[in-house]
Amino acid sequence: MRILSLIRSHLGWKLFLSYLVVILVGLLILVTATEFTAPTAFERHMAAMAAVMGKRSGELEQDLFVNFRRAVTEAVVVAGVAAFVMAVLVSWFVSRRVVRPVQEMMVASQRIAEGHYDERVGVPGDARRDELDELAQLGIAFNQMTARLEQTEARRLELIGNVAHELRTPLSTIKGYMEGLIDGVLPADISTFQLIYRETDRLQRLVRDLQELSRVEAGAYALHLHPVPPARLIEGVVARLGRQFAEKGVALETQVPPDLPPALADEDRIGQVLLNLVGNALQYTPSGGQVQLSVRREGARLRFEVQDTGIGIAAEHLPHVFERFYRVDKSRSRAGGGSGIGLTVAQHLVEAHGGQIGAESEGAGRGSLFYFTLPLA
Repeated sequence: MRILSLIRSHLGWKLFLSYLVVILVGLLILVTATEFTAPTAFERHMAAMAAVMGKRSGELEQDLFVNFRRAVTEAVVVAGVAAFVMAVLVSWFVSRRVVRPVQEMMVASQRIAEGHYDERVGVPGDARRDELDELAQLGIAFNQMTARLEQTEARRLELIGNVAHELRTPLSTIKGYMEGLIDGVLPADISTFQLIYRETDRLQRLVRDLQELSRVEAGAYALHLHPVPPARLIEGVVARLGRQFAEKGVALETQVPPDLPPALADEDRIGQVLLNLVGNALQYTPSGGQVQLSVRREGARLRFEVQDTGIGIAAEHLPHVFERFYRVDKSRSRAGGGSGIGLTVAQHLVEAHGGQIGAESEGAGRGSLFYFTLPLA
């Protein structure tokens, strides 16, 4: 029973025994074939020899046949034993080679299950992937999976830290004001209550943005796609943000060719993307600057662009601007800005439409360009 249990629970033993079964079947066929074919072959050759010699001796034939069978049996036994020994050694070697990477992946999987996401298995590094066998390719895929798990875990921890930081700031401010009211240090007037209200509103916006990010990253929303004239999208943004541009003293210009075909889009979702990009341009463009909102056709797509003359983005920050909570200026307070996840939401929405989104800048102080594409209707 212990042997059967050992065989059932170890792939190496299963492979080894399967090789032995194949060997034994081969030996059985060899012995059986020899047993049935040797007499016929002997009689045929003896008949030919008798025709040549011109005589037939029964006693000589019987003696030759006995010695012939002994020689054949001896040869078969020696060959069978040698083949069996070599087959056992080769089977053991091959079984170990096959099972070793599987065992490494099993141990690595257990380590990953315990939270060690940096675990990897050894794979050949000096050959192309199409030149490797299935087990080596499985090892490469396993390492790719663990690398993604490690990245996901790092992002999860970073997200928890960022959310805790973003929530802590307004909560600390509200708590400080409330303690001041309780101790009588701050007056219970309208200005104090407005400060508390602003911090509460900021906290509510953050929670709303986090809920939106959770929905778009999980794909828990439906797009209502239909032909949308690009001019209508641009007009909606200007109508909502035009007053804020005027109050800050930033010029907002639009360029929309009249003959553009409609885009296939969810109007509300793409309006949300445009509001985010144009709102960011307004936020980071000083008074006296300019923001240009334009759209043009590129093959089977429409390309929307938001160009500003604001603070710009350094080259090392451009690849990260669409990461959640990423801040180009680490010292900039969130009190005057957004939650840091608007661009992440915009990226998911554009890609859900089958488009692409990106950012360009010539450097700090030289403005920036944000763009995205949408398919034509």
